[in-house]
Amino acid sequence: MIVWVNGAFGAGKTTTARELIDLIPNSTLFDPEVIDGGLSCLLPPKHLAEVSDFQDLPIWRRLVVDTAAALLAELGGVLVVPMTLLRQEYRDEIFGALAARRIAVRHVVLAPAETILRARAAGRGAPGALPGDEIRVRQWAHDHIEPYRTALATWLAADAYLLDTSALTAREAAVRIADAVRSGAAPVCDIVQTPEPTSETLASGVLLFDEQDRVLLVDPTYKAGWEFPGGVVEPGEAPARAGMREVAEETGIRLDDVPRLLVVDWESPVPPGYGGLRLLFDGGRLNSGAARGVLLPGPELRDWRFVTEEEAADLLPPVRYERLRWALRARQRGAAVYLEAGVPV
Repeated sequence: MIVWVNGAFGAGKTTTARELIDLIPNSTLFDPEVIDGGLSCLLPPKHLAEVSDFQDLPIWRRLVVDTAAALLAELGGVLVVPMTLLRQEYRDEIFGALAARRIAVRHVVLAPAETILRARAAGRGAPGALPGDEIRVRQWAHDHIEPYRTALATWLAADAYLLDTSALTAREAAVRIADAVRSGAAPVCDIVQTPEPTSETLASGVLLFDEQDRVLLVDPTYKAGWEFPGGVVEPGEAPARAGMREVAEETGIRLDDVPRLLVVDWESPVPPGYGGLRLLFDGGRLNSGAARGVLLPGPELRDWRFVTEEEAADLLPPVRYERLRWALRARQRGAAVYLEAGVPV
């Protein structure tokens, strides 16, 4: 299990985490900042200069998951991880990848008053400030207060166990967290646990349209980016039937007719992914009642919306958008199209 201690820069995450490992039996501290130092040595300076935060590097997010999994496999017990996560798509990617490895995460946010954060950002008690480095540390902390406020208002408070530490010492905060973990007040993140593939996969997505011909997209909780309703085809299952099953499970919509094939797309392996065949089917146009009655019955999806092709371009990852673009054209022409990495062949 992982106890992820989140919060703004200066909230006291690392200090509290060090206290916490004394209170949770068989626990180990894993500070992902050690990965920052490794990447500083491994990656070319030009590559590092392209981002302002290590978290923006896909390799950083991947190494956080891989290192956490390796530590738990080696040591067992509980991993206490003090790290700020303010971008929901990064939370989805990291926590989803941990869930795929059957690693449960209890998400805790330290939330002192903003006046305390601003005081620490100004240098009064800011952790990690070194001689000659105070200006950079203060600016970094100050620049992250607003993104923290936004994350807290839009998703963070609903996703995590929130602890106001304004009047608490680090030890007192750690005691509260340990009690919340033991009692279940800080619950395990309710996220789908889809096993990581070990070879190429076959996946089926279904396009559903409203009366304005906008397409339905869903927002998974376990990975970054929007998606089509659908999922991996189970052994012995017909691909179109798999799409119908996934639509029912994810949205509550039950299709009466087998959907028509629009796209076959070969997604080439890009380590650590295995790639495979991605199929898109035409689930047809929903009447207004069905379109308004979309349900999200489980923890797998956070949201849904009907979008135009132009709006989809801002929500879908590039290859997924190309898949949609060609599927819409195949729907107009009445003939399926074969793609490789989103490109017709």
